[in-house]
Amino acid sequence: MSGAIDITRLHKAYGRHVALHSLDLHVTPGTIFGLIGPNGAGKTTTLRTLVDVIRPTSGTARVLGEDPRTGGAALRRRIGYVPGELRLEGRVTGHRLLAFYAEVSGPVAPGAVDGLAERLGVDLTRPVRTLSKGNKQKLGLIQAFMHRPELLILDEPTSGLDPLVQREFLQLVREARDAGQTVLLSSHVLSEIQQTADEVAVLAAGRVVAEGDVASLRLGSVRRVRAVIATTDAAATATRFDRLPGLSGLETRAGDGILHLSGTVDGAIDPFVKALSPFEVQDLTVEEPDLEESVLRLYGDGAASAPSRGGETRRSRRQRAQRGERDRG
Repeated sequence: MSGAIDITRLHKAYGRHVALHSLDLHVTPGTIFGLIGPNGAGKTTTLRTLVDVIRPTSGTARVLGEDPRTGGAALRRRIGYVPGELRLEGRVTGHRLLAFYAEVSGPVAPGAVDGLAERLGVDLTRPVRTLSKGNKQKLGLIQAFMHRPELLILDEPTSGLDPLVQREFLQLVREARDAGQTVLLSSHVLSEIQQTADEVAVLAAGRVVAEGDVASLRLGSVRRVRAVIATTDAAATATRFDRLPGLSGLETRAGDGILHLSGTVDGAIDPFVKALSPFEVQDLTVEEPDLEESVLRLYGDGAASAPSRGGETRRSRRQRAQRGERDRG
């Protein structure tokens, strides 16, 4: 099946630095495809290639059946794009700026702009230069969604948005998919991908190190946990948790009948919660680790060994830097 996006052996080098290594991706029409990875993984380079902001060193990309390098304005009108570094300035109001974008992007249904502005909570009568980063980001989202493009390419789209607006944005993404549009969503926020994406690719050092549906990738199976419990025997209690399957990196601190526990749970959270049940739990926190930690922990073999600069691995680059520090010392 021809994809909304088909990338084959895409390679991009900036001198000795290789940003993308023979990347292959297929995005099925009418789906939400999540592209995740730590900063520097190659997400933005991939997306900029798809909208012909940069051109690959080798390989091919097809967007809505066309080559971005030759598709021109006609192809760009079929795409809604939010860049990762959105810069909007000027004395014009939000209304005037979006009216200009509408002339470029094609027909916008009556009321579409105002409806999006109301949902995202942005005042379009204010000059763009007076808006906060978050409100400028909202303008970027409106210009991407307002003409109902066949394909939405969104690079870190929730940057600067408060949690309520982030939730509204994710609803817009789901509605776009339900209307038959395709969404390519790049993010370093794991929860955004978990809540919306049908398919996911994990990038690390310019390579796809894992790909599939969210459930199969186990993206949320690693969590940091912290607990404060009351216990009369802190040493025995700490030993009990130290032997708990799936709990690693355990750190404890005891005093005055209170034990502080922290560590990382890989897999089901239920055994850890049940281990707490005999005690008086005074505080409990469960949170996702940062995305880079998740990628390296779950897919470390592919991520850590992927060349990211002139064939040099992340590990060898770190070792070289450490040798340099010793030499300077």
